[in-house]
Amino acid sequence: MTFEAGTPSPDIVADDHALAAWLAEVAGRRLLEVREEGLEGKELKNAGDQAAHELLMELLAQYRPDDAVLSEEGKDDKARLAASKVWIVDPLDGTREFSEPPRDDWAVHVALWQDGELVAGAVAQPALGETFNTGTAPVVPPRTSVRPRIAVSRSRPPAFVEALAAELDAELVPMGSAGVKMMSVVRDVADAYVHAGGQYEWDSAAPVAVARAAGLFTSRVDGSELRYNQDDVYLPDVIVCRPELSEQILAFIAAHGTEA
Repeated sequence: MTFEAGTPSPDIVADDHALAAWLAEVAGRRLLEVREEGLEGKELKNAGDQAAHELLMELLAQYRPDDAVLSEEGKDDKARLAASKVWIVDPLDGTREFSEPPRDDWAVHVALWQDGELVAGAVAQPALGETFNTGTAPVVPPRTSVRPRIAVSRSRPPAFVEALAAELDAELVPMGSAGVKMMSVVRDVADAYVHAGGQYEWDSAAPVAVARAAGLFTSRVDGSELRYNQDDVYLPDVIVCRPELSEQILAFIAAHGTEA
């Protein structure tokens, strides 16, 4: 059976925000289909990565043929460094969670960098039926928890984040996928995501674009700006949090570092 992406309306094609959201949603639908093909484990992970990557490359070539693309699953064409517009995509963020149905903590990231800045982005969580995007920026609900909540890895929360949680009297909320963790702050499932264990541009570009549009604080762990479309795409650390928590988090890291 051939997957049908459908045809976006002219209004969607003309709008980078809307196109990012459409691309993420379509790739998400394709991934839900792959999940139903009877594969398991590594085979399912690989099939998902490949299917979503190939679909996004095909659609970007069709609708944005003059733009460069940086994808986790593709070869890094350094011509992007001279391009005005670069799409930064992670076709499947959270492959482990994707391969463990019915888990829903996996995502598709589609971001657009233009002339030095992230200008559009979308994070689809297909198993939730949700797509967060910069065109219709999410409104972060008022915090519903008394104690701050910090999103962390399911299996290995870093010691420095555990120490940070103790300092803030925060609770740790385990989940998969970097994008899901960042969107958890948008959704009032968590109040902060603090990561220093190694990532790449595609892990955070789309979620950071959406988080910024929602009015959240974003930076590297030393407080410096997150920069994209760099020669070296390794971008090892990120903070996404409610603005009122940013000073405490940055002060803790400045005093104690992220090694412990």
